[in-house]
Amino acid sequence: MTSRTLGLAALLLAARAATAADGDAAHGEQLFQSRCTVCHSLDQNRTGPRLGGVVGRPAGSVPDFNYSAALRGAGFTWTPELIERWLTNPQALLPGQKMNIRVGQAADRADIVAYLKSKS
Repeated sequence: MTSRTLGLAALLLAARAATAADGDAAHGEQLFQSRCTVCHSLDQNRTGPRLGGVVGRPAGSVPDFNYSAALRGAGFTWTPELIERWLTNPQALLPGQKMNIRVGQAADRADIVAYLKSKS
């Protein structure tokens, strides 16, 4: 491979990574509806807290939701990066929390995060 070919390949990989990190909110909505609404809603507490406005909200702060002690004492504000880490492995991010569901595919996590960002 020439240096030009390698440079073009690196540029394409960087563009693909940026696209995955940005996510597709429309696809994220579909994923949210099919995977998350069993426990979550955008505007109502269910088994899990409401997720509308989650980006920028302090963890464990939705009124009238019975959070685990771990989430009540988390001491952080939800950012897209933290939500992505949460969806990767909630227990690794915050031991002692109650949610033990993971989203395995990085692109799916990015899409769900993009959707939640669009609702915050």
